[in-house]
Amino acid sequence: MTILPATHWVAGASRTALITLVLLSLALPGAAIATTAATQVQAPDSAAIERQNRAIVEAAFEKWRGGTYVFAELLAPDVVWTIHGSGSVAGTYRNQKDFIEQASRPLTSRLATPVVPEVHDIFADRDTIIIRFDGTATTTSGAPYRNQFVWIFKMKDGLVVNAEAFLDLVAYQQVVDNNAPRSQ
Repeated sequence: MTILPATHWVAGASRTALITLVLLSLALPGAAIATTAATQVQAPDSAAIERQNRAIVEAAFEKWRGGTYVFAELLAPDVVWTIHGSGSVAGTYRNQKDFIEQASRPLTSRLATPVVPEVHDIFADRDTIIIRFDGTATTTSGAPYRNQFVWIFKMKDGLVVNAEAFLDLVAYQQVVDNNAPRSQ
């Protein structure tokens, strides 16, 4: 029996592995290579999507902070928005119109000033964006409205398609119960 030095054995093993790989690729007529190449071409860069989604949400919150209504351009028309907790507004809304009419408008119609968000954190993970912020406004009776929020957005093609909201629903309900709506 001949014993080869370690360098020859490693080179021989590497050569054997390379030959095996070549033979396997010939036995599978391009399927494995084509699949890998197609996956690389078609798979979107998740880091780029994450950066884009985060930038969209950051820009929307900046516009909102400046007084611009951003929800029509940020939310998909068929967004599914869930408000967690218990209370009259808690539940799941199946489109932008229902969310605005049934959850947002009862509060905003009783505010003399728009809610101004103060963002504390924005976290991004691929198509999910988590925003932790405080919101302040003045009610129609002149009282302050303050709330803390955590919103979790699932994004697709630059729009929010699914949202979950966590907030103090008692503070929300106190505004709705104790303030007259603005005259339109």
